[in-house]
This record gives sequence, structure tokens and C-alpha cells, in this order.
Amino acid sequence: MKILYGMQKPDEGTIAIDGEQVSFNSPGDAIARGIGMVHQHFMLADNLTVLENVVLGGEKLYGIGAKARKKILEISDAYGLGVRPDALVEDLGVADRQRVEILKVLYRGARTLILDEPTAVLVPQEVDALFDNLRELKAEGLTVIFISHKLGEVLKVADDITVIRRGTTVGTADPKTATTKQLAELMVGSELPTPETRESTVTDIPMLQVKGLTLAEAGGVTAPLAAAAQDRNEDTENVHEHVPVGRLLLDDIDFTIHKGEVLGIAGVEGNGQTELIEALMGLAAPDSGVITLDGVDITKHPVRKRREDGIGYIPEDRHRHGLLLESPLWENRILGHVTEAPNSKRGILDPKAARKDTERIVREYDVRTPGIDVTAASLSGGNQQKLIVGREMSHNPKFLIAAHPTRGVDVGAQAQIWDAIREARREGLAVLLISADLDELIGLSDTLRVIYRGRLVADADPATITPEELGTAMTGAARGHLEATDNHSAAADGDTTEDEAR
Repeated sequence: MKILYGMQKPDEGTIAIDGEQVSFNSPGDAIARGIGMVHQHFMLADNLTVLENVVLGGEKLYGIGAKARKKILEISDAYGLGVRPDALVEDLGVADRQRVEILKVLYRGARTLILDEPTAVLVPQEVDALFDNLRELKAEGLTVIFISHKLGEVLKVADDITVIRRGTTVGTADPKTATTKQLAELMVGSELPTPETRESTVTDIPMLQVKGLTLAEAGGVTAPLAAAAQDRNEDTENVHEHVPVGRLLLDDIDFTIHKGEVLGIAGVEGNGQTELIEALMGLAAPDSGVITLDGVDITKHPVRKRREDGIGYIPEDRHRHGLLLESPLWENRILGHVTEAPNSKRGILDPKAARKDTERIVREYDVRTPGIDVTAASLSGGNQQKLIVGREMSHNPKFLIAAHPTRGVDVGAQAQIWDAIREARREGLAVLLISADLDELIGLSDTLRVIYRGRLVADADPATITPEELGTAMTGAARGHLEATDNHSAAADGDTTEDEAR
């Protein structure tokens, strides 16, 4: 796809558009010929608005003002993208960023769209909406190249299927007659791996307890907790925290994760998952609430202390929060664990030991690389993710935050990451799993909770819930305990308006 988009030059072979052979020296050349690409890792500037990101590099098309805004809203409305031109990109969730990327290539007049794992961040209902969009694009004469390892989706949306394995075309298939089993055989030579966990390893020993966790929007108005308690005629002794009065990003979150348990959190992007992770890691100070790890109150502990106390972290965006892309693999192995063995000895970094342990991680986690001195940027997404998983598991964490642990990785790496989490769970690891892949969430979790607008609004049994029922609850349309009895799987609370559900 990088070659088709002009990011990389081929050694041999030809590319033809409308029967005419072409050669691209840059993405600009590809864009000029009507090719647009939405990358697995988005190419957006966080500190700019949606409008600024869309017009950047395409200022000559519609200017940078009212005309550009009008065109953006026209495209957004035509394809149901729901894009807000003045929103800052850094405030958007991953699903919204993806829609901005799609709009950006349509804005430039793309006639051929390359979408790399476009459904990785979407719930089933959003996937259906995206497929409707793709069919609209196709009806208007556009061509879509849809890259995915979700075989059911490929069969549902594709007109033709080509299977590539290790850089070689290994077969083609007709979606009208092909089965997921046949495609899996072509892709990996065997049946596709499944996240399903059959045996329970949950103990009755609490590892992580979260009580009354509340976090207000930065810069929001807060009032002393003591004053709020006095208003309710409660005891105010030893109260020093603040109760937020403005918009709540996390609203009275309570849960317990036991040793050997995976707690899955389901929710549409932007409903408080990121803020929950930041509060647990110490990156954001909650306004109220208590976080207890293995019986110790860590609410006020800094990030490094939490790491040393046994918290592992697989971040939701490996490029922004998990790796130094231009640094070698052995330096990336040290990240987040600078003070711990084997990375340091008596307070001094130990590069030799870190290098040796990086070689072990590469070997044990099957990180495909020519060596540990190459940069992290030179690895594929799946191998970058395996390096991060290997790094976090190497410190025998008590509690692991796994945020989208297999997002955008190939099926082989996906299976290895699932195995690593299952193996550690058997040995007593407590895991908080946050994922947009609902099959992964249902398959790996022992307990499921739904987060909506910063509140845990529902829970479900992973053994009986379906992805569609879980997706419905994620929109806020269902509350309480979800029973897999009808399409909504729970009694809606009756007060949810159509706008709230959207």
C-alpha cells in the first residue's frame, strides 16, 4: 500500500490507473492521480483543528476559510461522517480521527481509497454504517481497497478478494462462494486463532480495587469535598479532596479485579476509557476516589512508583505512548522500567544487561527483526506490539492494563499476544482489558462492564452476550445487567433519548 501511495519505490513491477502505466515519487503524485490512503496509524496533527488538518497541503483546492468549511460539511453530511470542523484533533477519540482521515482523502478528490484496518476501532453498528458509506462511494464510481484480517467483514463488503501472505499473493477468492475457513487457510495455513478462554482462573483475592473514582474536565469548576459533604449533612473529618462540579470525565467509578481475572471494559471511543487508564497509571490526579493495588493505597503514588509496585501497561496507541520510534529496540525495552532490573543496577543504567534481555524478548515473543539495534520505526505494527507486550510481561506485573492490545496487528501476532495474556492470567495476573474488538473483549474477559459518558452503566456475562448486544449497550441504550434474551439484551432504562443513544 505504501508503494501504491507513493511512500516507497518498487524494485520492479508496474502500476496502471485507468489503463495508463504510472510511477509515483511521492504521495503528492499519488494524490494527483486520485489515490487516497487512510493509514492504520493516523497522519494527523494533534495541535490543529479538524479543518486545519483537512486543508493542510490542499490549500489551493478550496482555500482555508468559509469555502473549505462548507466543502468539509458537505462531504461529512453526504457520507454520514459527523465531522466537526472546529474540534481539536487531540480531543478526538480514535474512531473520530479515522473519520477525519477518510474525509481528508475525499476532500482531495480521491477516486481510489485505500483503507488499512478501518474497522479496528469501531463497534458493530459503526461498522455497518461504514460499509453503507463504502457502498455509496462505490455507487458513485469510486474504488476501495479494503485491508482487514476480519474475514466475516471482508466477505460482507468485498466484490473481489486477494490474499497476501509474507509479501506474496497466495490466492484470490469470490466473496459469493468463499468461506472464512478457506480464507484462513490461505492467510495462515490453518484455522484462524480465537480469543476464547475456556477455563476460569479467577480467585477470590482482590488485586486492584477502585472506589468512587471521579475526574473532572481539566480547568473545570471544582468545590471542596468537605463543603459538598456538609450540604448532605455528612461527616467531614479527614476530607481533603475535591468534588468536581463541571463536566465529569469519570463519574463515581467502582470495580474490583481479582488475581487471575480479566475485567473487560466495553465502550465507544471517548467515553472515559483513556481517562480511566490515566488515573490508574498516575498520569491524571482524580478529584476523588481511592485506588488500591494488592492492599496498598496508591491513589497519590507517582507513575514510577506504580510501575515499581507492579503495574504493566500496553498503551492504546503504541506510536504515541509506547515507543520511541527513532530509537533502537534495546532502548525501547528500557522505557517505563528505567529503575528496574535488568535495565539498571544500583541506580545506574545497565545497557549490556538491557541488550541481552531485549534479545530474549525478541526470541521468546517472535519479534521479527534483523537485530536489536534497528529502530522501532523499522518494525511492522505487529512486531512493535509484540516488543511492547514482551517488555511489560518481563517484569512479572501484578496488574496489567491492556488497551487495544491487538489493534492493527496480523493474525499471527494476535494469537501470540492472546496467549501471553492467558498464560499470565493463569499465573495470577489481574488484567484490565479495554478493546474495540468486541470478539476479543468477549473471548478474553471473565467479567464485562460497559462504560458510557464516564460511568459504568451495565455489566454482562461474556459466556452469553453477543457482540451486537454489547454494541447496543455501548451506545447507552441499555443499563444494568445485560441478559442475552433479545436484541437489546437488557431492559433499556426508559429515559434514554434517541440523541443520547447516538
